[in-house]
Amino acid sequence: MTVKQISVFVENKPSMLAEFTKVLFQNEIDIRALSISETRDFGILRIIVDDSYKTACALKEAGYVCSITPVLAVAMPDEPGSLYRILDILSQNDINLEYTYAFITRKKGLAYLIIRVEDNEKTADVLTRNGMRLATQEELHLDANN
Repeated sequence: MTVKQISVFVENKPSMLAEFTKVLFQNEIDIRALSISETRDFGILRIIVDDSYKTACALKEAGYVCSITPVLAVAMPDEPGSLYRILDILSQNDINLEYTYAFITRKKGLAYLIIRVEDNEKTADVLTRNGMRLATQEELHLDANN
């Protein structure tokens, strides 16, 4: 059970992020989560959106280089210790994170942790066997509208 993350390469200079978000705005695309990694010359934007196919098409039409990556979205209580519990489960099962980012939701007390790992299926199995709940793409979209 994965969600679709879109990764986009952008130049690291003034106004590039504004131009990127303008494309999303013009296409009525809702960003659920955003993460930026940067180097001196370029950045990698990672986004979770309401409609990944529409987003990828709009970005490619606007000249952006992007890719869709399956990642896991772990639903977790928005309280101290939630992140630790998930990371401890992964650590005990020798699962390495490539990267991660989190965001809160409109539902009081709920957050999501986006994780990128080498083996989504194995990680999903480990997490669910240990009482963690994985979110679906639809859940992320529905949560945005509640």
